[in-house]
Amino acid sequence: MIVRGVKSGLPLGQCLRIIAGESPEPLRTEFQNLVDAQAMGVPLDVSLQRMYDRMPLAEVNFFNIVLIIQQKTGGNLSESLGNLSSVLRSRKLMKEKVKALSAEAKASAMIIGALPIFVMGMVYFTRPQYISVLFTDPVGNFILICCVVMMSTGIFVMQKMVNFKF
Repeated sequence: MIVRGVKSGLPLGQCLRIIAGESPEPLRTEFQNLVDAQAMGVPLDVSLQRMYDRMPLAEVNFFNIVLIIQQKTGGNLSESLGNLSSVLRSRKLMKEKVKALSAEAKASAMIIGALPIFVMGMVYFTRPQYISVLFTDPVGNFILICCVVMMSTGIFVMQKMVNFKF
């Protein structure tokens, strides 16, 4: 909205007011706070920093940086914000690609983690005497404890491999 508004000749403050009036919540409230702070004479960089303090997102920080740099150095605001929107869209697309590619690994991890329990249950229902040794014999108990430790370690490692922080 800001890029289109600035390209059409509107000042930045008017574009911010339009966003504050027409955007859905919670964006409306945040931009209304920004507009109100501007109306009270708070410098733009301070009000943008307060906005980032309330919403600590990388996208808000990028927006702050672009507006502050443009305010201090000048230049084409619509081009800067257009480039920012391209970067933000690319970031979102990359996150979705990573999520899609990691879904296969997550499914494999769940199958690998559940398979021993499933096989153990099937053996118990078909031939209980085969599996009862694990519960009655001390060596079987030790084997069960080792299996639980190794499975837990494997599940933990697989979980760390497929979970990404953005």
